Formats: sequence, C-alpha cells, structure tokens
Amino acid sequence: MRISTKGRYALRLMLELAQNPNRLVSIREISQRQGISHKYLEQIIIQLVRSGYVKSVRGPQGGYSLSTDADKITCGMVLRVMEGSLLPVPCMEEGSDGCDRLNDCLTLPLWRRLAKAIESVVDGTTLQDLLDHGEPPQIGMWL
Repeated sequence: MRISTKGRYALRLMLELAQNPNRLVSIREISQRQGISHKYLEQIIIQLVRSGYVKSVRGPQGGYSLSTDADKITCGMVLRVMEGSLLPVPCMEEGSDGCDRLNDCLTLPLWRRLAKAIESVVDGTTLQDLLDHGEPPQIGMWL
C-alpha cells in the first residue's frame, strides 16, 4: 500500500488547521507554510469540506477550520477521504467479486493481518496525537 501525495498533503493540511483551533486559516497561508501548490490544496480542501471534517467560511476574513476537535479526527478518516479503501488487496474490498481462489487462498490470512495492522495504526492515531507526540498512545501489538 502506498499513500499518494493527496493523502499526505491532506494530513499536513489538517494538522495546520488543528494547530490553529481558534481561527480561520487560508489556503494561501497553508500553501506558503507547507510549500504545497495553492491549486493542489484547493482540490484537497474541497474533499475535506464535503466529508464534513472541515468547515469553510467565505469572504475577505474567511478561511477554513476543523469541524470538530483534533482528538476526534483520526488519520484513517482523513486518508480514506483522499485514498478510498486502505485495504492491501482488491479481493478484500466490500462488494468485490473476491477472487476465484478465495476458498483456497493461502495468502488471505496475511492480507487480513496486514489490513488489521494498517487499520489499527491509522484509526488509532488522531490529529491531536500527532500534534502532541508524533505518535498515538501505546497500541501494544507493534512494540
């Protein structure tokens, strides 16, 4: 699994908003601080607003803010908006036809464990965790 630039930039954008909880932040400001194209951030912010994780205020004093506290938004929530599924193989997708070898697949347990591990990390890490320590509280299975 590889996270695209959209996913990585979305997390950086969300962390910028999380660092400024009491004010509206402009895309231009984030673009300058993060060194990310203004146009690219506009594409990303639209998806985050539509998902309900970001609020938008128009006008000369407008900008963006998180729709809820940073400790309520996980990295997994943000990444799924940008990336879609985080499953390691297509046969695990809900609604997929699976695979002809599903009943005989010797690798399926590996893919299931990998999916659980990814889910545990991204869904167990909030924006606030990243702001506070760069890591979530002890997950246990990784140590």
